[in-house]
Amino acid sequence: MSFNPLRSLSPRSVLPAAAVLLVLAAGAAAHANRPEPFGDRVVPGAADASPVSAQSTGTEQADFRVGPGVEVYSTSTGERLWSYRREGATALHLTRLAGDVVAVWDDGMITAVDTADHSVRWHRSVPGLADWLRADGEPDAADRTETQRKQQMTRRAADALRPSPDQVNDAFVTVVTPGLLMGFRERDGDLRFNSQPPTGCEFLPARAAATDDAVLVPRLCPSAPGSGSRQLPGGVAVFSLTDHGNFLVTGPDVVLRPLDGHRVSIEDGPVIGSWVYDTTLGGRETGCGSTAAPFAAARPTCDK
Repeated sequence: MSFNPLRSLSPRSVLPAAAVLLVLAAGAAAHANRPEPFGDRVVPGAADASPVSAQSTGTEQADFRVGPGVEVYSTSTGERLWSYRREGATALHLTRLAGDVVAVWDDGMITAVDTADHSVRWHRSVPGLADWLRADGEPDAADRTETQRKQQMTRRAADALRPSPDQVNDAFVTVVTPGLLMGFRERDGDLRFNSQPPTGCEFLPARAAATDDAVLVPRLCPSAPGSGSRQLPGGVAVFSLTDHGNFLVTGPDVVLRPLDGHRVSIEDGPVIGSWVYDTTLGGRETGCGSTAAPFAAARPTCDK
């Protein structure tokens, strides 16, 4: 005698099975149409972005700008090619890094978007970034106009984002706020380093300098009157994906000026003077004619 499983199902047993199928189908539809977790969307059409020359890619095919989101225009026709937006957030600053465009948003999010297929490569939230961008609670916050507030947010977003387009190893982007520094690998957003200044000190994002393979961030440690603190008033922290961290002892008013893809001028006042730090060598560049030149890790090239 053969056994047919279909004949063994009664109408009462078929109904629950059909209900299960309906629930699964509804779940699949909901999954397919669920909102993106960060409000991500790519849209066509006109946009209200305004050109910002410092944030343009300089490529022949496309011009990247910040507007409500990341706005991408044809350099030949001016037509908008595509736009990446996040619901409820506004892009403040962007930079091109390897094959991505990395943007800072007013809610403290950092996003890397693949320029080839317009997909999001990664999102990272930086604690305290949004508060610092808004400058809430700062002494002059209540006196700023809305225009001044937006200008300050844009300026701080540009100060916070420090790209290092390393072509030999991994490109990375460093995000700097006064109270926290985080370095992310470009290709996957992996957190490669992070640092906080000592208690009572702060990083100075506006005075940071990035090279192809490192970022140098000054820090300030003001001493309270009568505190007897022995904390160095100044200094520069050096971060890299390929070398151990370094700390340069400097005065509190040090000025950093990038010279090329791996050298930074350290201008440390009239007493100490200026010298050059090489981020590839991980140390001070030895000048031509100095007694240390024969023993330098890389022999300097002297102009004839």
